[in-house]
Amino acid sequence: MPAVSKGDGMRGLAVFISDIRNCKSKEAEVKRINKELANIRSKFKGDKALDGYSKKKYVCKLLFIFLLGHDIDFGHMEAVNLLSSNKYTEKQIGYLFISVLVNSNSDLIRLINNAIKNDLASRNPAFMNLALHCIANVGSREMAEAFAAEVPRILVAGDSMDGVKQSAALCLLRLNRTSPDLVPMGEWTARVVHLLNDQHLGVVTAATSLIITLAQKSPDDFKTSASLAVTRLSRIVTSASIDLQDYTYYFVAAPWLSVKLLRLLQCYPPPEDTALRSRLTECLETILNKAQEPPKSKKVQHSNARNAVLLEAIALIIHHDSEPTLLVRACNQLGQFLQHRETNLRYLALESMCSLASSEFSHEAVKTHMETVIGALKTERDVSVRQRAVDLLYAMCDRSNARQIVAEMLGYLETADYSIREEIVLKVAILAEKYAVDYSWYVDTILNLIRIAGDYVSEEVWYRVIQIVINRDDVQGYAAKTVFEALQAPACHESLVKVGGYILGEFGNLIAGDPRSSPLVQFNLLHSKFHLCSVPTRALLLSAYIKFINLFPEVKATIQDVLRSDSQLRNADVELQQRAVEYLRLSCIASADILATVLEEMPPFPERESSILAKLKKKKGSGKLPENVNGSAELHAEEPAAANKASPPPPTEVLALNPTPPAAAHSLLVDVFSDLSAPTAVAEDHLSRFICKNNGVLYESQLLQVGLKSEFRQNLGRIYVFYGNKTASSFLSFSSWVSSSDVLKTQLNVHAKAVEPVIEGGAQVQQVLNIECVTDFSDVPVLNVQFRPQQEVQKIFKAQHPMETDAAKAKLLGFGVALLEGVDPNPANFVGAGIIHSKSAQVGCLLRLEPNTHAQMYRLTLRTSRDSVSQRLCQLLSEQF
Repeated sequence: MPAVSKGDGMRGLAVFISDIRNCKSKEAEVKRINKELANIRSKFKGDKALDGYSKKKYVCKLLFIFLLGHDIDFGHMEAVNLLSSNKYTEKQIGYLFISVLVNSNSDLIRLINNAIKNDLASRNPAFMNLALHCIANVGSREMAEAFAAEVPRILVAGDSMDGVKQSAALCLLRLNRTSPDLVPMGEWTARVVHLLNDQHLGVVTAATSLIITLAQKSPDDFKTSASLAVTRLSRIVTSASIDLQDYTYYFVAAPWLSVKLLRLLQCYPPPEDTALRSRLTECLETILNKAQEPPKSKKVQHSNARNAVLLEAIALIIHHDSEPTLLVRACNQLGQFLQHRETNLRYLALESMCSLASSEFSHEAVKTHMETVIGALKTERDVSVRQRAVDLLYAMCDRSNARQIVAEMLGYLETADYSIREEIVLKVAILAEKYAVDYSWYVDTILNLIRIAGDYVSEEVWYRVIQIVINRDDVQGYAAKTVFEALQAPACHESLVKVGGYILGEFGNLIAGDPRSSPLVQFNLLHSKFHLCSVPTRALLLSAYIKFINLFPEVKATIQDVLRSDSQLRNADVELQQRAVEYLRLSCIASADILATVLEEMPPFPERESSILAKLKKKKGSGKLPENVNGSAELHAEEPAAANKASPPPPTEVLALNPTPPAAAHSLLVDVFSDLSAPTAVAEDHLSRFICKNNGVLYESQLLQVGLKSEFRQNLGRIYVFYGNKTASSFLSFSSWVSSSDVLKTQLNVHAKAVEPVIEGGAQVQQVLNIECVTDFSDVPVLNVQFRPQQEVQKIFKAQHPMETDAAKAKLLGFGVALLEGVDPNPANFVGAGIIHSKSAQVGCLLRLEPNTHAQMYRLTLRTSRDSVSQRLCQLLSEQF
C-alpha cells in the first residue's frame, strides 16, 4: 500500500471529531453536526471548484457523521468523483464512502462500475485492490453482472501480483455467495485449483476459501484439489515454525490455512490412491501427536490456534470414518478436553464426540467417557454445554448402558434448564423404547417422565405409549395396574390422565378382579379428574366411560347417570355435548352383543417408525417448523412418505365411535404447528442413468440437488450422496434415511451415516451409504429426504412486567392479531393469527405465547412466510412482556 504523506492528515476532520467528542449533550452534538453539514453543502454547491484534498476531507466528514447514526442525503457524486483521482488516499476515501453509503439500486452504480473498470484495467496493484474490495463489499447483482467474468481473469492471470490474486479470490468468493448463477464455471476453474501450489501462502489461503465453496457446488470440477490439498497440508504439518515465519501464529505454522485445507478435504471421500491416502494419514497422525506435546507458549492464542487445527483434523477423521486407529485416538484426545478448564473447548469436545459415537470403530471408546459426561451434565454452569452432554449421552447409549443413561437423564430433568426440557423428554422416550428389553420398565419410565416434566411431554410421546401397550399383550396388565396407582396421586398431570383413561378403557378388566381396583373404583378415580381437565381430555374420558359400559355392565347405571347429567347434555362445548348424547343413546338401545362389537378392543397398530424419533429429527437445531413451507423429496415412489406413516391416530378418536379426523376445535394449534411432510418430487426415472455410470445427478428441483458418486469392490459398495442447497436460506431439520421392503432387507444391507441437520444457503453436505449385497435382488431401496426452510422463530425470555392474563391479552390484541380461544390444550397459553399487508405481498403470521408463572418466563413462537418478518416480530413482541 502506498505510504500516506504527512499532508494527508486532514486537520479539519480531526478538529471536527474533537468538537463532537467534547459535546456535553445530544442537542449540542446535533447542533454541531447540522452546522458542519450546512458548511459542507455550501462548499459542494459553491462556484469555486474544490481540489481533491478538500473533497476527500468533506467526504470523510460525511462518512463520520453517517457512522454516528445520522442520515446523509448528499455528497455521493463527490465521492464518485474521487474515484477518478490518481492519488491513492483520495481514491481510497471514495471507495470507502461508496462501500458504506451507496445503495445497490443507486443511479450512480453505472458511474461507479466505469470507475472500477478503469482501475481494474490500470494494472496498478493498489488501485486494483481498492476496486476489488469495493466489488466485494457492495456485492450487488449489478456488480456481479458487470465483473463476474473479469474477476476470474485477474485471478488466474500470470502477471497479477500476489496481493491482487488474494483480493480477486475473496472477491469472487463474495460474488459466488451473493449471485452464484452469475459466476461462470469455465476454463479458469482448473487454473484456480493450481493456486494451491502457489508459493505465496496468502494466495493459497484465499484460493482455498474459494475452492471450498465451489467444490461444495460442483465437486467433480474440483476433485483434483484434494491431492493438492494433501500435499500442501503435508508440507505445513511437517515444517518447523521458523520455516513459515511470516505465517506462523504463536508457534503454530499457518493455522488458518491448515484449517481450510482440512475443511476442503471434507468435501471428498478418502483418496483412492494408496500413497496419497498414506500421506494424509501421516498428516493426521502428526497433528494428533503434536497435540500431546507440551505447549510452546502459555498464551491463549497459542492454544486456540493449535486446538483449531486439531479439532478440524478430528472432523476430517470422523468424515472419512475409515481408520479405526485414528478414530480411537481422536476419541481419547477429545476425552482429555472434557475436563479442560476452558468452557468452549469442553463444548467442542462434546460436540465432536457425538459424531464419533455414531461410528462403529469408535463407539466403544466413546462409552468409556460416560461418567465424565454425566458429571458434566450435573456440574456444568453453561446450559449449552449441558445440552451437548445430553446429546452425547443419547448418541453413546446402547443396550449395555441404556438404563443408567435414562436414569441419569430423568434425574437431571427435574432441574434441567427450561429451554432444553422438551428435547430431553423426547430423547428419554426414544431411548426407553429403543432399548427396552422389559417393557414394564418402559412403561415406568414414561410415567416417570410425565410426572417429572408433564408440561414438556408432547402428544407424540403418550401416543407412542398407547401404541406399544396395545401391541404387546405381556405388558397390558402391568400398564393398567401402574397407571391406576399413578392416578391415585392427589395431583396428576393431564397427560397422565389421558394415558390412564385410554389404558383403563381398553384393559381395565385385567385388574378388575382386585377389590382395590374394582370397576366402580376405576370409574370413580377417572371421573374425579374429569372436571380438572381440558376439553380434549374430557372427550377422551367420555370415550373411556362408554368402553367401561361394555367391559363392566355392573357400572352401566352409574355411568349413564353421569352422561345424563345437565353438565354433559347441556355442555357449552358442542363436541362434549354430542359425545354425551350419542354415548347415552347407544348404551340405552344397543344390545350387549352390539355393544361388544362396536366397542371391541383396539386392534394392534401396524409397525412404523417412531413418531417421537421423527419429531426429534425435526426439532434438533431448529425447533418446530411451519407446515406447507417444507422441502421434502422421496427419491423413489415405492412406499408412502415416512412422515405420513408415522402419524399416530389421535387417542380421542381411537376410543371414540366417530371415524372422522379430530375436529379443529380439539387441536387447532397442533394442526397449525404440525410437523407433517409431504413428498414433492420423485426421481425413479433417473435411476436408469446409473446403470452404466457411477456418478451424476439423481434429482434436482428449484430447492435441492441430489448427486451420487459410487464405488464397488466385489459384494461391497459405498455411495456418496451429495445434497446441495440451491437457495439462499438455510435448510433446517435436514434428514435422510434409506428404507427397504422386508424382502429386500434380506438381500441387501444398507447402512446410512448421519447427515448434518443444517445446510446453509448455497452449501452442500455429503452422506455415505455403505452397502453389502447378500444375494441377487430386483427391488430398489428408497432414499427419503426431508427438510424445512427457516421461517420460524422461538424465544424464551424473562418476564419484564407482572404476568397478568388480561394485560397480556390486551397487548396481543393491541398488536393487531386475532386471539383464538380454546385451541391450545393449555388454557393459559395465548394463540393468535393475523396478516401483515404491504403493497407487494401479504405475510401470514401465527403466534403462540406460553407463560410460565412459576419461573416468571415466557416462550414465544412466531411463524410467518418470511424469516426476516418472523425475526423482527419476535424481537418487538418479546420486549412487551
